[in-house]
Amino acid sequence: MNRLPDWPERLAALLTAADHRHFDAARWNCGRFALAAVVACTGQRPSWEHRPTLAAMADTSGCPRVPVPFARAGDVVLAADPDRLGVVLDAGRAVFVGPAGLLRVPITTCALAWRIGW
Repeated sequence: MNRLPDWPERLAALLTAADHRHFDAARWNCGRFALAAVVACTGQRPSWEHRPTLAAMADTSGCPRVPVPFARAGDVVLAADPDRLGVVLDAGRAVFVGPAGLLRVPITTCALAWRIGW
């Protein structure tokens, strides 16, 4: 899966559209946000298998894990306590779905990362 040439603009458009979108367990949650980011960056929707944890489920997508310090913009990350998937904004920040919109946090709060496209 390769990134599209215009992936930065597509990811920025997703972030703008989602910035004030409220969490909804069925319609707008961390998994749907991470999936939307992958589609924005690659134009492809990865398949996955249901697993008991978010990390195990993300592992089934075929995207390789990378150390969090090496995650780049557009990669998917997992923060713990509570477990939630998000997206890397830049070298120092990640973004997650919050109750009333997107939450930007230091990437140091993330435990795992997956490389999205190459």
